[in-house]
Amino acid sequence: MLALVMIICSCNKQQEVQQSVVPLARDQMPALLTDSVTTLISDSGITRYRIEAPQWCVYDRTQPKYQEFPAGIYLEQFDENLSVLASLKSDYAHYDEDAQRWKLTGNVHALNHKGEQFDTQELNWDQHAHRVYSDQYIRITREKSIIEGVGFDSNEEMTKYTILHPTGVFPIDENEETAQPANGIELQENKE
Repeated sequence: MLALVMIICSCNKQQEVQQSVVPLARDQMPALLTDSVTTLISDSGITRYRIEAPQWCVYDRTQPKYQEFPAGIYLEQFDENLSVLASLKSDYAHYDEDAQRWKLTGNVHALNHKGEQFDTQELNWDQHAHRVYSDQYIRITREKSIIEGVGFDSNEEMTKYTILHPTGVFPIDENEETAQPANGIELQENKE
């Protein structure tokens, strides 16, 4: 009797497992799922970028088409001598292929070619508009100063940027008539 009860119980458990596995529709599955990726991207025969990602998923039948890096991404940009010009790292990345937009979230760290370090929890890059922006807290560590604020807008190189709601003390170039902070930074305090 005990053996019969065990067989019935095990059959019920197998049926539950089989019923819970439902195949996804093709447009919900990645066309490419790759682990431990390191890839180089070249332009005119010169290596320009290196991408590393623990996992890379490409969804080519969704609307919109997108690529996802669920375990994070690390990107380096090189000069002609393969010296690192800039780098970017985040815990998660999503790329909308149709809109040409990146959304990086979780411990985002970017380093521009001037050596300025940008730290935030979210960074958006619109490749079509050549713009990098965020509405989150951002901390910019420079050689002689640290700038903090909420809200950020920049060119793609992250060399000319605006902090929308700055906080802290900022170095001012006394030679400039406009009394703006030095080195291409613009600070705005939005009055609402």
